[in-house]
Amino acid sequence: MAASKPEPKDLREAAEALRLDVSSDEMEAFTLLSEGVLGFFQRLDQLEEPKPPVKYARVGGRRPSSDEDPLNAWYWKCSIQGAEAGPLAGKTVAIKDNVCVAGMPMMNGSDVLEGYVPDVDATVVTRILDAGGEIAGKAVCESFCLSGGSHMADTGPTQNPSKRGYSAGGSSSGSAALVGGDEVDLAIGADQAGSIRVPSSWCGVFGLKPTFGLVPYTGASSLEYTIDHLGPMARTAADAALLLDVIAGADGYDSRQANVPPANAGAASYSRTLSGDVNGLRVAIVKEAFAWEGMSESDVDEAVSDAAHRFEERGAAVSTVSLPFHRDGISIFMGIGLEGVTRVISPGNGMGNCWKGFYDTSLMDAYARGVAERSSKLSAVTKFVMLIGRHFQDRYGGHYYAKAQNLALTLKRNYDEAFEKADLLTMPTTPMKARPLPAEDAGTIERVARSLEQVANTCPFNVTGHPSLNVPCGVSEGLPVGMLLVGRCGEDATVLRAGDAYERIVG
Repeated sequence: MAASKPEPKDLREAAEALRLDVSSDEMEAFTLLSEGVLGFFQRLDQLEEPKPPVKYARVGGRRPSSDEDPLNAWYWKCSIQGAEAGPLAGKTVAIKDNVCVAGMPMMNGSDVLEGYVPDVDATVVTRILDAGGEIAGKAVCESFCLSGGSHMADTGPTQNPSKRGYSAGGSSSGSAALVGGDEVDLAIGADQAGSIRVPSSWCGVFGLKPTFGLVPYTGASSLEYTIDHLGPMARTAADAALLLDVIAGADGYDSRQANVPPANAGAASYSRTLSGDVNGLRVAIVKEAFAWEGMSESDVDEAVSDAAHRFEERGAAVSTVSLPFHRDGISIFMGIGLEGVTRVISPGNGMGNCWKGFYDTSLMDAYARGVAERSSKLSAVTKFVMLIGRHFQDRYGGHYYAKAQNLALTLKRNYDEAFEKADLLTMPTTPMKARPLPAEDAGTIERVARSLEQVANTCPFNVTGHPSLNVPCGVSEGLPVGMLLVGRCGEDATVLRAGDAYERIVG
């Protein structure tokens, strides 16, 4: 790629896109003036771009056959060996396919990016390898991570490991299915509305959306700067805590981490807090997170309520709290998400802008080419989000995005006030169990609706940044049920300690 002088037609197209009234005289002047600006961009072409180093050797890898991948949960299999020793020695880890692994193809669930190969490792990948873990491959994710089901990836639907023909949840569908199906020990997921916790709930595994900024997002494709999270997925709370030990901490690249200490800088070990002791812990069941009209299933509500009261067996105090504003969390999320995601996908090319840190320009180039040349391959959900987001952005000048961000402060205050009388909030992770995958001939309305129905209880905490953990708490009709534990910002250790204690209580 090399910068070239804009022609008059290029500037006219830019003026039309920006809805600027530019006279012929002005356009002629701007064309001449652009020659002076061009030199700066040509100089940028000559300068070498700094990139995080790729520390560990790797070769090849492959797309697995259907026999090797019965859940259709792998996008790419490989074996990248990390350090000879460390806390993750002997552990295999799957990486969600919106996270860069150098030399391994990445499609973010979409044919739009097919053929793109990153040249950097995400910070979480380097940290896993530094800790002795093995990267076993890239896990399938939903197209552009815009689905809470597991039917929107262009590689086909991912199967639920507990019940074939049912959704694994999304968008970290492959990550949850591979952990739940015992194919890897651990996985990295990304979560903007529930994309770690929803599939963890439906696949019966632990999945943590950490406190906002705790885990660096460097080297991952973004959806919206203020709601992006990476986090651990595992079969036990102890393994989730172990992976968080490794990946948490500032990396110096991600400005989401403004108040986060560097990794290994005296930060508490999450693993060491798992004592099984919850004596005196105050757990509050959020009334408004149950009985969602048209969504909640009674067996899910009952299982979660019963599970919450099991903490009393270890000396915790369990009560019920009313938080009416919780029901508005999804509206606030949509106000932020629809416009914000649209800006990041186009023109932000998977990275967005106006933040300091490392921008993966090769990923941005792949997005720009893919969206321009293969827009017909965008999923129906992606097209829907971009159209609605662009409409509200253009028609109302960003008013609703800004108002939603302002209301996010009120939403956070509501939860924080509840935390003055409770140490944890709890509720169903998803109002319903996994549902059957849509039929191959399902229409657009069904496919899109089934992508957006799961996140009423999870998305508010992407907006507020509070840590929240899915805890498997039962099985109904052969399908897992998940309980969500939510803690104060920065108190991820408390959430994990309670999740581990619940495991011990139920055996």
